[in-house]
Amino acid sequence: MKIAVMGSGGVGGFYGGRLANAGCDVHFVARGAHLAAMREHGLTIENKEQGDIHVARVNVTEDPASIGVADVVIIAVKLKDTDAAAQAVKPIVGPHTAVISLQNGVIKDDILRKHYSQSQIMGGVAYVATHVARPGVILQVGPMQRVIFGEYDGKRSARAEALLAALLKAGIKAEISDDIRRTLWEKYTFLVGLSGTTTTMRSTIGPIRSNARSREFLYEIFKEVVAVGRAHGVKLPADYADDRLAFGDSVPATMTSSMHHDLERGNPLEVEWLAGGVVTLGAAVGVPTPANRAVWDILALYAEGRPAAK
Repeated sequence: MKIAVMGSGGVGGFYGGRLANAGCDVHFVARGAHLAAMREHGLTIENKEQGDIHVARVNVTEDPASIGVADVVIIAVKLKDTDAAAQAVKPIVGPHTAVISLQNGVIKDDILRKHYSQSQIMGGVAYVATHVARPGVILQVGPMQRVIFGEYDGKRSARAEALLAALLKAGIKAEISDDIRRTLWEKYTFLVGLSGTTTTMRSTIGPIRSNARSREFLYEIFKEVVAVGRAHGVKLPADYADDRLAFGDSVPATMTSSMHHDLERGNPLEVEWLAGGVVTLGAAVGVPTPANRAVWDILALYAEGRPAAK
């Protein structure tokens, strides 16, 4: 199985690196200093708790077309770059290639559908806390790493089984979902709440869940996401917001979100596809989303990165 990874940052670099370390045929697409470092020194995944992984030699390029047709193409770029990435990998997507996004949100596959047929797209969800620590090095925080994926028709296809075998061989917790749309919304619900509150409040989850007013705001965000998903036909339980609030109480108090990290670094934010996505999808089915609208509005000045000083 030939696997191409479009976007070799925290998520793509981590999962691609684990697969390459297990001997899978992995081809990375990267750019700039990260590309140069991977060419010269390979790829390192640092984890203070579990030890480091170093892949001394990796297949890495700036030009996806040089890879040849792949069996699986993993899209792991920032959401704003999805259209460009989908266009760039067209030379390596054959009629039987699985294009699978491990990006955040639920709108990502709608973007891919503008470029590929439904039969070429496989849904995917990744759970891992990683970022590029420095060129050629991915830092994993904590032990969590899990991938859930599946065909949109719910069938266990041969290509899904082959990808599952590769992921398990790499020591990655992986499973095939028979309702990938619901799986996507399950992650989306918590992610929208976590990212929206930690970023607007400039805080980790601990203080947010401990304060009565901020906790209620988090809960309102969860409820809106669930209501919008259910209105779109997603099979989420009616009380799923309560489940997510309870889950929020179980995670480390120091947990934050990648969007919070992006805000601190002055990077562009994915708010348009997270809280903004809830607002847009809610409007399409007549579901009010004032809490998510507030998040989107509050972060408007930072959506494209840190505003220039006037």
